[in-house]
Amino acid sequence: MKEPKTTLRLWKHFKSIQSTIFTTVAILVLSAVLIVTLISVRYTNSAIFENSVLYTQTIIKQLNQNIDSYITYMDNIASVVSGSEDAQYYLFGEQEESGHRKRLLEQFRTILQGRQDIRNIGLVCDAGKQLFNTGYKSKNPDLDLSTQEWYENAVNNPGKSILTSSHVQHVVNGERSWVITLSRGISNLTGSRTHNGVVFIDLNYSAISELCDQNSIGDKGYVFIVDQDGNIVYHPQQQQLYNELQTENIEVVMKADKDTVITGSGAQEKIYTISRSDKTGWSVVGCMNVEELLKSSKQAQRLYVISAIGLIICALVLSSFLAKNITYPIQKLRDSMKKVETGEFRTADLEVTSENEIGSLTKSFNVMTHRIEELMEQNIHEQEEKRKSELKALQSQINPHFLYNTLDSIIWMAEGKKNEEVVLMTASLARLLRQSISNEEELVSIGQEMEYAKSYLTIQKMRYKDKLEFQIEVEPGIKGIKIIKLVLQPIIENAIYHGLKYKDSKGLLIVRGYQKGENAVLEVEDNGVGMDEETQRHIFEKHKVNYHSNGVGVYNVQKRMQLYYGKDYGIVYESEKNKGTKVTITIPMNPGGRP
Repeated sequence: MKEPKTTLRLWKHFKSIQSTIFTTVAILVLSAVLIVTLISVRYTNSAIFENSVLYTQTIIKQLNQNIDSYITYMDNIASVVSGSEDAQYYLFGEQEESGHRKRLLEQFRTILQGRQDIRNIGLVCDAGKQLFNTGYKSKNPDLDLSTQEWYENAVNNPGKSILTSSHVQHVVNGERSWVITLSRGISNLTGSRTHNGVVFIDLNYSAISELCDQNSIGDKGYVFIVDQDGNIVYHPQQQQLYNELQTENIEVVMKADKDTVITGSGAQEKIYTISRSDKTGWSVVGCMNVEELLKSSKQAQRLYVISAIGLIICALVLSSFLAKNITYPIQKLRDSMKKVETGEFRTADLEVTSENEIGSLTKSFNVMTHRIEELMEQNIHEQEEKRKSELKALQSQINPHFLYNTLDSIIWMAEGKKNEEVVLMTASLARLLRQSISNEEELVSIGQEMEYAKSYLTIQKMRYKDKLEFQIEVEPGIKGIKIIKLVLQPIIENAIYHGLKYKDSKGLLIVRGYQKGENAVLEVEDNGVGMDEETQRHIFEKHKVNYHSNGVGVYNVQKRMQLYYGKDYGIVYESEKNKGTKVTITIPMNPGGRP
């Protein structure tokens, strides 16, 4: 009786979406890992080794052919020089003719100019005659040619090219360059004297180095060259070999009777791929680390990718079939959530069609969307009311301060019996108050705001006759743009009371308005006493407001603008001590996207 109950409980667990998806995915993943592992273990090592060896052999053979072609070209140059009549007469002639020497030098110069990889080219004779490069060099007086292996081999094998390993050449006086020497013996054809001559070409060691370095055989693989006697012709770590800081298994290479030899074990296991040249007698050897081959084989990677793609396709097909029966309710719930994201609460209700976790989630989702809709409507209403209240409160804070200053000026002029000026200032004040209180809307046009600022500046100019001049420059194109009212007046007032009032000479205040891109920009610039950096840093802080001289200050103006237009708009101050201040006000030309 226990077994059926246990089976029933397990079956109930598999009715849940979570357990069904988990089991399916687990089976697919385990199957994929098992298959890939079996394939990799069975086929990877042999495929990597065979392809890598074949690839290395191809590179080494091609490199050997390139070196043969290069040496053949240099041999042709030596053959042309050794077979020339000028070389015969210069080395073996009884009477030296300047024409032979001149033509040989011209030939040498042409060769040297055309081939940067030739270090020296020269003719030597055991009779003491020699000619090097452009003719300005001479033979090393301390050198006995008979001690030079390349010279003796060339003399003993006339007409045959002799190629040395890399060595230090010091036949030319003052030079000890690291080169590979190609020499060719010259037989005396004049018949008058029996002397031996040799033409030699010193090839820059870097020429062979560049040929080898151009052929890459892996990150850690490298190419080296040995001659028929086992001497190193080129090795990328040749200096370390000579200093015995590194060793190379040359003996294995020289004794190898196959193109590929494997030596060492473990991390030190190497593959030597050998290509021997009949032309030069050199052996070009490619050395690669077996561990690197097994790690970096592209064929193995392709095999893994193909297997993985096949498994993924099978998993996708199976998942697609299961999704139609298992995840369809989740998709419907997802679509409804997207509607809720865009604010479509009334069309987001779902019909409950199952009793599993999705059915329970659907019921909760319907209840949640109804409640969110109610709370959002309530929040929108409250925020709108709060914004209107804050704007009205901030606006009412500005008006008393301005009225107090203006009335104070009127009293001062009335006491001075300046009746005409009292009438003019009172009329200006009346216009200002009418503009301020007659408009119930939050917004006025920039043109109206400029007229408001002009009336205010007219009053202040009358108060400070010897202190204030002003200019108003506004582009006609922005006069119709709407702006929240009472923005300019507090900033202008700040400029007068804190910038121009304390200036020794008459101050100038300029109000500008212009379009910049998608924005309208208003500027209030004065040449007053300016502000230091510390004052500028705290200018928008509420606790810095001076209610006796500045009313609510720029703090409230900035707050109103950012409340209405957003944080990207508002006021920016630029000021320098004893030079003046510029205030820039930026608003959008089309504030339809405001909050």
